[in-house]
Amino acid sequence: MPRVAIVTDSASDLPPDVARETGITVVPLIVSFGEESFKAGVELSTDAFWARTLAPGAPFPTTAAASPGDFHTTFQACFDRGADAIVSVNVGSELSGTIKSARIGRDMLPDREIHVIDSRSASMAVGMLAEMAAEMAAAGETASAIAAELERRIADIDLYLTLDTLEYLKKGGRISPATAAIGGLLSFKPIITVREGKVETAERVRTRGRAIERTIELLTQHPIERLAVLYTPGAEFESFRDAVVARAPGGVDPGRISVAIVGPSVGPHLGPACVGAVVLQRT
Repeated sequence: MPRVAIVTDSASDLPPDVARETGITVVPLIVSFGEESFKAGVELSTDAFWARTLAPGAPFPTTAAASPGDFHTTFQACFDRGADAIVSVNVGSELSGTIKSARIGRDMLPDREIHVIDSRSASMAVGMLAEMAAEMAAAGETASAIAAELERRIADIDLYLTLDTLEYLKKGGRISPATAAIGGLLSFKPIITVREGKVETAERVRTRGRAIERTIELLTQHPIERLAVLYTPGAEFESFRDAVVARAPGGVDPGRISVAIVGPSVGPHLGPACVGAVVLQRT
């Protein structure tokens, strides 16, 4: 493995095949259905998660942070495999307690070089940073150089998603019941983003078609270096991806385009029929 190991958590929505190919280690968050709890992506696949979530009468899924012990074990395993240093890229501290666990896990190995990065975002905004880190590690960059570059590029990442309903964000405690009620009464299709680590409603649009069109406009305001299209079951993501690519200023390198279904760590807050993307602006 490269001298610098890259770690992330399952809230990154990093596809398993990408994690394997790039050598990124993923620490699972916990997802629960009533009294049943699972490690996301390990004991519960994305397909199984959505099958449970969308089943009639199913309990609403909840998520919990990975434990400090999980991070300590993961970090130690990376060193045991020959890493000299670690860069851990994690879901934003305003969205989950996971990064607190990562920091505690780091502090349990005080004599080792471990950089914990607060992505200040979620889903493939985290995964994209982890992929960048893995590429730099493979090229021989030091852990401190990788960490500094990730911190610099966080400001260049945008995330916009069109939701079918605000109900899941309300149930997950990410927005107030009053905000969700207003959106429901007025039949808005919300576009959400993450700013300074917090989920915000970027805009409210009257129809789904217009919401998707506006989401594409927001994503293509600047030249795009990397694009990660995100979706949940029931969303038509291929035409969305094609529209973003076609309208991106200067186009997008085909090798920098990915598509990911939102997994168990983030999916409970979004619900079905969600589509959007993460973009890294070209600088």
